[in-house]
Amino acid sequence: MEDTKSYKGLTLAEVEESRKQYGSNVLTPPKKDSLWSQFVKKFKDPLIIILLIAGVLSIGISLYEYYYLKQGASVFFEPGGIFIAILLATGLAFYFEMKAEQEFQVLNRVNDDEPVQVIREGNAIEIPKKDVVTGDIVIVTTGEEVPADGELLESVMLSVDESTLTGEPIAEKTTDSARFDKDATFPSNHLMRGTKVMEGHGVMKVFAVGDHTENGKVFKAATIDDSVKTPLDEQLERLGSLVSKASYTIGALIVVGRLVQYYFHTVGEPFDVVAAIAYFLQTIMIAVTLIVVAVPEGLPMAVNLSLAYSMRRMLKTNNLVRKMHACETMGATTVICTDKTGTLTQNRMQVADAKFFGNPSDEIIYEGIAVNSTAQLDLSGEKPTVLGNPTEGALLLWLTEKGVNYKELKNKAVNVEELPFSTERKYMATVVKSSTGKKILYIKGAPEIIFGMCKNTAGVTKAEIDAQLLVYQNQAMRTLAFAYQELDDTDKAIEDKKVVADNLTFLGIVAISDPVRPDVPEAVKEVTDAGIAIKIVTGDTPATAKEIGRQIGLWNDSTDGDINIITGPEFAALTDQEVYERVMDLKIIARARPMDKKRLVETLQKHNQVVAVTGDGTNDAPALKAAHVGLSMGDGTSVAKEASDITIVDNSFASIGRAVMWGRSLYRNIQRFILFQLTVNVAACLIVLAGAFMGTESPLTVTQMLWVNLIMDTFAAMALASLPPTRRVMEDKPRDRRKFIINRPMWNFIIGVGLLFFVILLCLLHIFESYSVQSITELFGWMPQQAGTPSLTAIELSMFFTIFVFLQFWNMFNARAFGTEMSALHLKDCSEFKLIVFFIFVGQIAIVNIGGNFFSVCPISLVDWLIIIGSTSIVLWIGELMRFIRRKAKNDKVS
Repeated sequence: MEDTKSYKGLTLAEVEESRKQYGSNVLTPPKKDSLWSQFVKKFKDPLIIILLIAGVLSIGISLYEYYYLKQGASVFFEPGGIFIAILLATGLAFYFEMKAEQEFQVLNRVNDDEPVQVIREGNAIEIPKKDVVTGDIVIVTTGEEVPADGELLESVMLSVDESTLTGEPIAEKTTDSARFDKDATFPSNHLMRGTKVMEGHGVMKVFAVGDHTENGKVFKAATIDDSVKTPLDEQLERLGSLVSKASYTIGALIVVGRLVQYYFHTVGEPFDVVAAIAYFLQTIMIAVTLIVVAVPEGLPMAVNLSLAYSMRRMLKTNNLVRKMHACETMGATTVICTDKTGTLTQNRMQVADAKFFGNPSDEIIYEGIAVNSTAQLDLSGEKPTVLGNPTEGALLLWLTEKGVNYKELKNKAVNVEELPFSTERKYMATVVKSSTGKKILYIKGAPEIIFGMCKNTAGVTKAEIDAQLLVYQNQAMRTLAFAYQELDDTDKAIEDKKVVADNLTFLGIVAISDPVRPDVPEAVKEVTDAGIAIKIVTGDTPATAKEIGRQIGLWNDSTDGDINIITGPEFAALTDQEVYERVMDLKIIARARPMDKKRLVETLQKHNQVVAVTGDGTNDAPALKAAHVGLSMGDGTSVAKEASDITIVDNSFASIGRAVMWGRSLYRNIQRFILFQLTVNVAACLIVLAGAFMGTESPLTVTQMLWVNLIMDTFAAMALASLPPTRRVMEDKPRDRRKFIINRPMWNFIIGVGLLFFVILLCLLHIFESYSVQSITELFGWMPQQAGTPSLTAIELSMFFTIFVFLQFWNMFNARAFGTEMSALHLKDCSEFKLIVFFIFVGQIAIVNIGGNFFSVCPISLVDWLIIIGSTSIVLWIGELMRFIRRKAKNDKVS
């Protein structure tokens, strides 16, 4: 490798000039269909097409009645109302789906804010990927995604995954022209945007950004992944099929019933072709409209809206959802396998103690730390900020506190050879031509590994080192050891990706502290109380891992023992059957390696556990992919993030607990929507079917049913999907993902309440058919005196329609409170729900008062409004009473 240079990078003025000349580092997304095209697609639904055809035929009949039968312009009201209702329903569905898509696009753009290390004005700083410009000096390290196209200035054992561009999983990159691969798709000294650094590190100068990169030329917008079919998807498909079949059956029965009734009513009368066609057409429209109402086409939208709201709000709680199915799956999680550093701890590494042996010179210690490091310090602010590995950064901060300029030491030494850190070796090494003129090998890593490699132990024994390490580890401190060797020209230092020098001198050990996050113990308790097991998988020693377990409340010395902890090598030595038998008892795997984590995940899955796993390194990718939910860390590598389903932006375990809460709440919101929709289905289908066989006009007209469909599908989906999460869901045990989404209490509610509504409405329909009712107040005289006609009058249709809608209106409050013992009127943080409830309330009043012939209604009196609203609200009050009784019984049981 060439000598390390002291790069100056661009000035702020040069950055702005470059951005003006070459553009920003953002890819232009592919062109999408126009909004008009997307809106037109809403009309391709087969049922909507049938309604549109029926509407067109209805207009034809209205034209015939108007021009040839000389009837008034009112004949156009019903077909006009049908088209307005269809436009309203499809338009609002289109609007809400567009809003959901916008939510997803916001989440996709987060990738442009990934941090990138660059050198500007002589200082290493971190900037968002989108701010990289042509001419920038960029530092790339293992696990990172290359932010732009660039030419290498330095490289150390650099391997890049170019599969996104060339299909080549590993491409060696170098600045040594003698090692260039002439057959490579891209030059061996070029790094391309979107490729990933799998090993080593380097420095490059950007020569293309954004659309001008090779990646930009073949760009396909990365989108939220919704291709995975989860158990929830399968359950919803099952539910949709069940409801659809039932709806089609009822629709066919309605057609049969109305045609039979028409035949008996017209027997002996002259056959009127136009009237027969009009009646048949109206029958088809009623049947199709009922199917439109009953078929849960709003269910996918409800799920998508729930996901969109959840994903956006989860981002505010530091959970960036990358794959849609992860929202739902987190709610079913039974085991969380978590890292220690940064997740359970604060990731604020600082040197707590340092012990060096044999009186080595400060120059050797300081130079060894400065040159054998991939971290940088951003010194542009009031306090130095670590860029790169936090552990290495802690060592650089220690030097800075001692007044040592690590950059000067690094620049004075000439790098000869490097061996990057790996989890398999557990050490890293650098050979430099020191400022003293000597050639020196510096090495640092796990103390037990480094001490074992040393020939000269500086007068200290392994027992003394082990005793000191145990003291540090019992305080949950991370430890590193250091060694060096002065080399002759003939000495070999590094071969076959390992240190082969045989005369190393042990320097000493450093203890680095990383305090437990203050919110983690409470978060761990919340998660374990929710029935979720936690397993710590860490590269630290058993003593360190156990101490962290004690501090967070996971490890109890009086109840936990050797059966609950294992080391990586011990775990690897077990047979698959032995792992299967032990895995449920394990709480900690110490000195773990990446494949240990993958094996742990796969074995837990054999126990039918739903596993979420955290990871931040490139080597964690297999475990992240194997888990039901992969959780990458915000400061993790791009490779880990790519393999994950959710990124924990702040790295905190508390955020993982919140993700579980969101997942459970999301599932419950979907259940609430299904509960509400199917209850309306039962009532609407049965009452229209009964009306068909009772020989009357449909008690609900086509336009009225389309309004009910709008309430039930679009508005209810919005109202119930947007309900905020509640911590009460964390009191439940994890649900069985294989169980059907409609449980027994839901079936009881749907059938019981649906049949109750049907009986109420059937009685009302019978009264309206038997007697002429002009006001609800007449019902209080037991029975009106004036006989009615088989056809419902406009005022009767208005009252029946309004009573039907308000029964569903109040039932939506019960659905909102389902699954809790809380009052349905507890609406804190439910602004969307309150807004939609208000819109339905005002909308119904407006339709009845000004809808006229479009909705086959006429205004009703204020007294009737008050009576209908008050009497139908008993649905809510009965629900409140039942919740109060259950709440009181639960409290009495606890006391």
